[in-house]
Amino acid sequence: MLITRLSSLLLCCVPVYLLAQDYNIPENTPPHIRSAVVSTQRSDNQVARDAGRRPAEVLTIADLNEGDHVAEISSFGQYYTEMLVEAVGGSGMVDMYDLPLLAGFQDGNVGKAGQAFADARNNARYHVVDYNTVDFPDGLDMVTNVLSYHDFQAFGVDTGGLNSKVFAALRPGGKYLVIDHKAEDGSGWRDAGNVHRIGKEVIIDEVTSAGFNLIADSALLDNPDDDRSAMVFTVRGQTARALLVFQKPY
Repeated sequence: MLITRLSSLLLCCVPVYLLAQDYNIPENTPPHIRSAVVSTQRSDNQVARDAGRRPAEVLTIADLNEGDHVAEISSFGQYYTEMLVEAVGGSGMVDMYDLPLLAGFQDGNVGKAGQAFADARNNARYHVVDYNTVDFPDGLDMVTNVLSYHDFQAFGVDTGGLNSKVFAALRPGGKYLVIDHKAEDGSGWRDAGNVHRIGKEVIIDEVTSAGFNLIADSALLDNPDDDRSAMVFTVRGQTARALLVFQKPY
């Protein structure tokens, strides 16, 4: 099962341009986020995914600010990382965290790419670490967890323990952004191991159990045409995704 899961994740690194569309950034997008999305540092492959991922809206909903210190759980491929470092600017910092298993992909080239990304920027640091023993910096403004929560059980990650670590590391009022492929309502972890989907409710239950308040449950990335049963890599860019923002109480 683990080999199958790693093979599936490897497929997600192959450039795919399904449903290529123009992406129009909303007029009310904050300037620092707009600048990050239109950055010339982003690859054509990353930009091609914007219409389906709507990063300007996502980062606006998450309330990402200049100068923020962000921890990115799973920087795999650096789709969001490139925008995060641009948006937080030189006074901010992005700490990237990949599991050793993922960093070792492609003869270690995934990890090498993450380290090279950080080495080329003054406001990024790359870490390869077991999420069960990770030690986040104190006083974080935001933690992002995009399209990876569903993999944690298969990779032996204690999600309750990780959520508690995130809660402890965030400053009061800090945000925790979680995006993932939605399974059928109420299905919990049932489909995580075969089609890479998870029930939205189980994410909400586990994260709020760590002390967080749910402050945004957005339909921005939903797709009513997705029956939420297909393997995500066969309907790439077309899945219904949960977009959840949690906050540590003040």
